[in-house]
Amino acid sequence: MTKITVQASIAAPVAEVWRAYTTPADIIKWNAASDDWHTTSATVDLCPGGEFCSRMEAKDGSAGFDFAGTYTKIVTNELIEYSFGDRIAQIAFAEGDNGTDITVVFDPENVYPVEMQRAGWQAILDSFKRHVEAA
Repeated sequence: MTKITVQASIAAPVAEVWRAYTTPADIIKWNAASDDWHTTSATVDLCPGGEFCSRMEAKDGSAGFDFAGTYTKIVTNELIEYSFGDRIAQIAFAEGDNGTDITVVFDPENVYPVEMQRAGWQAILDSFKRHVEAA
């Protein structure tokens, strides 16, 4: 199975980017692929074997789901790996020329086209970038 990769360069130090990516109060503010969706709650137990859950809902109440999984590897300010269902994702944080480069690599699911999945995850990462840079 081919993995999907999305990336962003964020004009902020890696420690600040890491904090915003892993703090529930921040996750609620940035974790949406479009303006008609939002995250209503988030929990994070940031350690190997720890669990996370973000409740994502359409703002009109028509749909919602829990995006949840288990952390498998954590290297502070560098790497987050987690499993969600039978899939795996990896988020790498690296100091770049203009702040922090973040790269998300994940296993696609079999329901939606790969390009739709890439676009959705990229939209969430772009929302994250806007959130961090506005702080």
